[in-house]
Amino acid sequence: MTDLLDQSALLDQANRLVEAARRAGADAADAVAVRGIALGVQVRLGAVEQSERSEGDDFGLRVFVGRRSAIVSANTVSDADQLAVRAVAMARAAPEDPFAGLAEDHLLAREFPALDLVDATVPAVDQLRFAALAAEEAGRAVAGVTNSGGASASWGLGGMVLVTSHGFVGTWLRSSHSIAMTAIAGEGTGMERDWEASSKIHRAELEDPEAIGRKAGERAVRRLKPRQAATGQAVVIYDPRAATSLVGHLSGAINGAAVARKTSFLKDRMGERLFAEGVTISDDPHRRRGLGSRPFDGEGVSGPRLAVIEDGILRHWLLDSASARELGLVSNGRAARGTGLPSPSSTNLTLEPGSVSRADMIGSVERGLYITDMIGSGVNGVTGDYSRGASGFWIEQGELTYPVAEITVAGNLKDMYRRLTPADDLEYRFGINAPTVRIEGLTIAGR
Repeated sequence: MTDLLDQSALLDQANRLVEAARRAGADAADAVAVRGIALGVQVRLGAVEQSERSEGDDFGLRVFVGRRSAIVSANTVSDADQLAVRAVAMARAAPEDPFAGLAEDHLLAREFPALDLVDATVPAVDQLRFAALAAEEAGRAVAGVTNSGGASASWGLGGMVLVTSHGFVGTWLRSSHSIAMTAIAGEGTGMERDWEASSKIHRAELEDPEAIGRKAGERAVRRLKPRQAATGQAVVIYDPRAATSLVGHLSGAINGAAVARKTSFLKDRMGERLFAEGVTISDDPHRRRGLGSRPFDGEGVSGPRLAVIEDGILRHWLLDSASARELGLVSNGRAARGTGLPSPSSTNLTLEPGSVSRADMIGSVERGLYITDMIGSGVNGVTGDYSRGASGFWIEQGELTYPVAEITVAGNLKDMYRRLTPADDLEYRFGINAPTVRIEGLTIAGR
């Protein structure tokens, strides 16, 4: 494991690229090295279907000649000078971009917080195989489960090295462990499937494989013999798995690049109330052991925790350097990056919990829909119009009754956000997290 954590060779190569760029005539440059290692096992019906390991380092060199820029990528740096000469020649032929440039020096990270992002445990292939088989066996053992969509267990290690011509040098790594299982219930055209998964930075925090499989099986069985809900308006409650998509749509709408292009339905709403009082949505790149955590962004900026929605009011865009300049603002450290150009993105985006329990939220609904899964991506980012396929359970007199499928839920995100109420059951399971949420008066299209 020690060798895998050693990024000194990548750091040396990134430094060489930046130095070569300056020799080739670049006014400024940055180089990034991205490490990716993955090991995974997939099983189905008690047998291994695939066992795979991948490992590689990739490099990106971005150069600036005045306000002209170019970027080149490679998977090896055998001749840094040749790569730099090509990049500078490309930049000189590129059009001028008034917003191009490295991050401002005063924004660069000077200290890197300890985020506990690396688990030194590297599982053996047999350990992954046993975990995947245990998850699948538990799922198949649930009464009513008739088949398996397979199970998987995986481990990965990824991270980056960033060197800039104005003095920034930084490295980080993040490990990942995951287990997933898909169960199938029923027969013929009446089959239904569902899944469960667990992903963590540290292996010891993973959910037990048996519990993962059992949940997948139980969910698949509960979906058998679905009906179509009647068309009309109703209260809709989103299970946390589905509620994350609502937060994801907000992430796209507050992306600085979309705002600068005027392709966001929230482009003119900064400082206005979007949600009810008390609703907070935060983005925290420094959350300990967070799946989206990092000590600095793709340009070397240390981004603070942002309450992008504070007490229901929109307070921040997600900004990298280019989008910030275009909007007349300052980067808040949300540049995501591989070996290509930086672009704004969220890190650990979270709809903070409310005060009502999930049970009370469901119990207060006389007639409505509980959504467990969303289908398709029918959201217009320019207008906020929302129309997505869904499945879940019908609510009658405060109880989940029968499963429903082949329905569409429609509205406009601006109206939906105003009527959104979060429950108190937040769990950190993904890069975007949300508790159960309730939204009044959505249109349901069914039979």
